[in-house]
Amino acid sequence: MCKVLVTDGINENAIDKLRKFNIDVEHRFYDGMELGEKLKDKNILVIRSKNVITKEIIDKACEGNALKLIIRSGVGLDNIDVEYANQKGIRVLNTPSASTRSVAELTIAQILTLSRFINISNITMRDGQWNKKQYVGTEIFGKTLGIIGLGRIGKTVANMAYNLGMNIIYYDILGEMDGYKNYKFCTFEEVLKNADFLTIHIPLERGQGYLIGTKEFNKMKDRVYFINHARGGLVCEKALIKALDSGKVEAAALDVYEKEPNVNLELVNHPMVSPTPHLGASTVEAQERIGREIVRIIYNFLVEEEIIDDDIQIAQ
Repeated sequence: MCKVLVTDGINENAIDKLRKFNIDVEHRFYDGMELGEKLKDKNILVIRSKNVITKEIIDKACEGNALKLIIRSGVGLDNIDVEYANQKGIRVLNTPSASTRSVAELTIAQILTLSRFINISNITMRDGQWNKKQYVGTEIFGKTLGIIGLGRIGKTVANMAYNLGMNIIYYDILGEMDGYKNYKFCTFEEVLKNADFLTIHIPLERGQGYLIGTKEFNKMKDRVYFINHARGGLVCEKALIKALDSGKVEAAALDVYEKEPNVNLELVNHPMVSPTPHLGASTVEAQERIGREIVRIIYNFLVEEEIIDDDIQIAQ
């Protein structure tokens, strides 16, 4: 019997579907070396962002010689030592498309939130303040949205923002994208210099340092609006605080942080920051799509391993 450990990954409907394949599913959060110990007799591990899968955890799991697959529920793989897992014969897969729409919608929501002081005015009104004259916002129509990374999420954000009347400029490491002539491809520096709103949608590469630090903030327009819904390690939080304090950055929206869940309280309590606790994929629809994708990944794995026949239909 195939044994699956789900620490923080999929909804109950997906777990029910897996159990219909006669799979032993344990749905409980473990972390650190306790997780490694629990993995000794598990074939598949499903995680989200709370777990960090290190060499030490992998080595402990491999003592049982059972673990063959790790599935990251979501996009990023930066919390898994993928190279070491592969060296140990463990495949690592993710669900890159399932949460695209949800992350993109959160990004658009925060663009509107920042431009109209929705976050801070909500807070001050609860304190009995009526700051109507203080919170004079800006329309996003006609403004330039700079996107770093035109992958699945970046493209969806660009499409939504374009339909709201924003001008789209972008930089992507792969170069100019075919079929997106309504958007202007620029160098990284050109995007920094010309964006009224700037949003990041790229993966985190371990050991590469910050994508955005003091030097990059200094290249941006004065009073730029800044959004990071990708990975916290891409942005130097100390540099962002300085940029906010100086007014270089008018306001920032953050869904990811250098350290989660123990976030920088100076940053999240800044009056010009709209923070959310890594909610990008936290919608009913995204979690349902993620669950279906994980079921399909596990099903395909079982077929490849000849644990079940390929003529068995996945329960819808």
